[in-house]
Amino acid sequence: MKIALIILGIIIVIFIVVQIFAVGSQRNIETYSYKVIKKYDLFEIRSYESTLFTSVQLSGNKYKDASGKGFSILAGYIFGGNDRKEKIAMTSPVAMSLEDSMTMMFMVPKKFTKETLPQPNQSKIEFREEPAKTVAAITFGGWATDEKIEANKQKLIAALAAAGIKHTNRFSLLGYNAPYEVLNRKNEVIVELEGASLDK
Repeated sequence: MKIALIILGIIIVIFIVVQIFAVGSQRNIETYSYKVIKKYDLFEIRSYESTLFTSVQLSGNKYKDASGKGFSILAGYIFGGNDRKEKIAMTSPVAMSLEDSMTMMFMVPKKFTKETLPQPNQSKIEFREEPAKTVAAITFGGWATDEKIEANKQKLIAALAAAGIKHTNRFSLLGYNAPYEVLNRKNEVIVELEGASLDK
């Protein structure tokens, strides 16, 4: 019994240390910055500048199946799987398009351009310039699942309709936490808006 309590105590200490490290790491991560245009009860309207991403297109439209594969491919690239064996800093959030064929994207740190980035060893990885855009975003906590993503997507669609705001069909999931983070997890479903709807 005493040994079991000691082991449990060690596990708890390790867990706490890992979570403190995770919170500290988040503070130093470069983020996909935006400006809030307007806040509503369930969502907010944001504008994003044009930004460069590394991306990989994945087969299937299930988050559960595609997320792990996409993350491992892109993480392999930034951890040295490139022609210069160069490590590239992790950024936040990780983006994933919510389409029939999902695309996962890591934002490129601003010190790089397409020309100065090392070339990936994986042929599936592409460099993608996301244009400036205006989106609506809804936030939810915990671990992202296909069910939670769909529920929040539908909630966002209904809230936009109620507010009379027109949107495109370009939805994405933004995930802000490393896989080993357990506390205060944050996810968002965003959708690009139609320009005319912003004159309201």
